Amino acid sequence: MNFTRRDALKIGIKGGATLGACLAAPSIVLAKGRRPVLPYGVMSGDMLHDRAMLWARADRASRMLVEIADNPEFLGARQLTGPEVLPATDLTAKLDITGLADMDTAHYRVRFAALDDHRAISEPVTGQLRLPPTTRRNVRFVWSGDTAGQGWGIDESRGGMTTYATMRRQRPDFFIHSGDTVYADGPLEESVTLDNDEIWRNLVTPEKRKVAETLQEFRGQFAYNLMDANVRQFNAEVPMLAQWDDHETLNNWYPGELLDDSRYTEKNASLLAARARRAFLEYMPLRQMPDAPGRIHRRFAYGPGLEVFMLDMRSYRAANSRNRQSDGEAATFLGQDQLRWLLDGLRRSTATWKIIAADMPIGLIVRDGEHFEAIANDHHGAPLGREMEIADLLRAIRDEAIHNVVWLTADVHYTAAHHYAPERASFKEFAPFWEFVSGPLHAGTFGPSELDGTFGPEVVFQKAPPEGQSNLPPSDGYQFFGQVDLDGESETLTVTLMDSAGNALHSQALEPQQA
Repeated sequence: MNFTRRDALKIGIKGGATLGACLAAPSIVLAKGRRPVLPYGVMSGDMLHDRAMLWARADRASRMLVEIADNPEFLGARQLTGPEVLPATDLTAKLDITGLADMDTAHYRVRFAALDDHRAISEPVTGQLRLPPTTRRNVRFVWSGDTAGQGWGIDESRGGMTTYATMRRQRPDFFIHSGDTVYADGPLEESVTLDNDEIWRNLVTPEKRKVAETLQEFRGQFAYNLMDANVRQFNAEVPMLAQWDDHETLNNWYPGELLDDSRYTEKNASLLAARARRAFLEYMPLRQMPDAPGRIHRRFAYGPGLEVFMLDMRSYRAANSRNRQSDGEAATFLGQDQLRWLLDGLRRSTATWKIIAADMPIGLIVRDGEHFEAIANDHHGAPLGREMEIADLLRAIRDEAIHNVVWLTADVHYTAAHHYAPERASFKEFAPFWEFVSGPLHAGTFGPSELDGTFGPEVVFQKAPPEGQSNLPPSDGYQFFGQVDLDGESETLTVTLMDSAGNALHSQALEPQQA
């Protein structure tokens, strides 16, 4: 919706003056307590070549006001009126900005106008996002997962969540958050004694003192991470493609699970997940489609060189089990509808590189007690259980000559480069491919995990804690992200695994295979 002349007159805009200039006028400068505040900054995401989602949150009932321009001075800015924010959405606002096709970088400025006093308008918060190109050019993006997990929250004396600052310095075009965007099942203590007797001091909010069960408690998980200055600055400069995994709800959950956990008064995992999904959608710059408003899997073309397929490996799975069923329906993981969506998108894609953003790895064994949480089942014969869906997908990719497919994932809290090849595999009906693992962003570090031989993975590189050590704090330096660089001329795709200090640990240059 455009910012109308009537709206302008209500706040005293005269003639051709911009919203920004008029809001600085003394006539509407009010006492600080009467003006809305944006406590958690701004975000953008789900960008297409001509549109993108903007996100912000106010501290009271108010209306979102946006200016958008192709320059940081906001000359000739377009003025838009966003939604009213009310407690029903926890005062969050999202606006799908269209008409951006002629911009390389969109600069935006967000304010909120109080609903009970049209003169009470917040200070502006600015952001920017680079839009996908329509012609070939260099592209850089980063990915990782796992924020504020295993008891490691925001320690401001240690600089907060510093990996976000390191990623920002790489000046990426966009960021893929590969899941575990929050840890709703991970309460924080105010202090944790480290092995060297230093004290880790967590910033703690009421919602972070217990496991999340109510909608408001789930909302508080997302609000907590946005209290970190590094996260807010990163979000204001780098658009995000977000997906979820388990910890947005609770560890290793699946639909229909009944909890045996004394920390929870609500035992129905599906009900908890419904609340978690709502909070996730409220707090992420994710475009919701009218025909599937809660859907998290989606795809994004980023110029002629890249297309990103964001998977949802949580919503459609069957129960965690021994994962060795011969009946595929009993071991659903992605689900047939999502598999058809993915394969159809891969077939139709005209991008040179097809990036599958998966919130869990293919060949790493991830256990859930005596059961299995991910795809692998520690059985090295023919595909069984959840492996059957992946086998069908990999076979179809090979048979239909869909080239240049690369998998990116997180989840296991260390970093690795895996190469999959049929000559090493018990299942041989697929073409070789790469999977790169990175994380955590700001959580405990674990690993490495065991490999399952069904699809023939080989560890080309990995970095994890020394043997016998686990849940290392962020201050130990075992925090990781991945960086992907596409050369616009040669179309070489270079994947670099990096640590929280910005050191390049491993780099793999991939040459495109021609159709």
